[in-house]
Amino acid sequence: MHGATESNNNSTRKRTKSRSTGPFVNHDAAIEFLNSTINIERVRPDKVSSDVWKLDRMRALMSVLGDPQDVLEIVHIAGSKGKGSTCNMLEGMLQGCGYTTGVFTSPHLVDVRERIRVAGFPITEQAFDEALAECRNAAHKIEKEHGKATYFELLTALALLVFAQQAVDVVVLETGLGGRLDCTNIVKPRVVGLTKIQLEHTQILGDTIEQIAAEKAGIIKPGCVAITVPQEEEVIGVFRSKAEEVGANLNVLASDIIYTQRFQSGIQTGPSGLVCVGDEESGFEHVAVPLMGMHQAGNCALALAIVIHLRESGHILPERGVIAGLTQIDPRGRLECVMERPRIYIDGAHTPDSVRSAIQAVAAHLDYDSLIVVFGCSNDKDIPGMIEALSTGADKVIFTRATSNPRAMDPEELRSACLGNNGVMSESAPTVKEAINAAAHVCDHGQDLILVTGSFYVVGEAKHLIESKLARR
Repeated sequence: MHGATESNNNSTRKRTKSRSTGPFVNHDAAIEFLNSTINIERVRPDKVSSDVWKLDRMRALMSVLGDPQDVLEIVHIAGSKGKGSTCNMLEGMLQGCGYTTGVFTSPHLVDVRERIRVAGFPITEQAFDEALAECRNAAHKIEKEHGKATYFELLTALALLVFAQQAVDVVVLETGLGGRLDCTNIVKPRVVGLTKIQLEHTQILGDTIEQIAAEKAGIIKPGCVAITVPQEEEVIGVFRSKAEEVGANLNVLASDIIYTQRFQSGIQTGPSGLVCVGDEESGFEHVAVPLMGMHQAGNCALALAIVIHLRESGHILPERGVIAGLTQIDPRGRLECVMERPRIYIDGAHTPDSVRSAIQAVAAHLDYDSLIVVFGCSNDKDIPGMIEALSTGADKVIFTRATSNPRAMDPEELRSACLGNNGVMSESAPTVKEAINAAAHVCDHGQDLILVTGSFYVVGEAKHLIESKLARR
């Protein structure tokens, strides 16, 4: 009897081991495993352990997977604001010219697979689950020496593995946080793109603009070409020093590369930003920026400058295809219209500057009588700064919180912070659904506009709720 029990126990242990290393039984099981890992996106910055910033672990993980990143042609994008928009526009341009792209961005709004796109679409659940199982198994092999792989490390490895398996033509890779120690920084890019640098994540990246710039500049590699939007002199100085140190070539828009921008409201085209990038022979003139707001002009110009360099390195990227692809991009939570009646737009702005830019863009591009804002944010953000930005254009603010955000600020506390800001009316609602319903109740469906902003968590919940509602109609 004792022998039989021991045999059964051994059998159970074998089955358990098989389950932990075999394929996931379904997609829900894959997501459950992923969500069980350390996710710094859900942790206050001052609570993040230094153990998560280990490039040695990421290098070991990729080595077990066969270093798929080494066979990929990669454009690596870092910066404080505009990374995702730049990636989306570059993705469209390349696809418009017939290239199969692999794009890795973050965060997602509704489905984690949005972060990993091939040819413009999220990868399938099957591809996601199979690649995640491979990455999980590889992570188990290195765990004893290097510690547990994090949520973002597994997703980055998964993306690079899938891109190599599907033999994409060009990878557009967005950094997560910072650059120097970000787990995407195990690649050897052909081009590095650097978007606007601002004070952000100061508990992790440093409390001066130079320190943050140095972290972002960490993705500049020997022999690559780095291109940056116009920046403060201190930032450009840091970038140039890093490029000289590693033997890279740095090009600055409006300094080393011809770049102009303007806002125009044409009878046929409507309001839009226009950019010119590069010289007459190889550049682009009067390109309409496909995303709302002049803050997107620099991001569009950066993507165009990257295209110019890719042309010079042998890629066939005719202007007609580039422009056609640019006009077809998905806004992906950047002043994206998710409902027509009432008119509801969502924007993932979560800093004072980005909230102010979103408010200004809405005013410049859209006609409305009253602007009703549904707003929620994390408790570690610059709340007074964002509320001040809201007061520059909102007629009413409904404060709320995302149920999926463990760091969400209490709506009533947000409302208390808002009281007295230029006479803006406000109220609070405990959930995003109730906040949207409250906004719709006071909204003139033909004349007013609802903007949901403050956090990708809030925006993601709003998008999911609205898409589900529309699907039931």
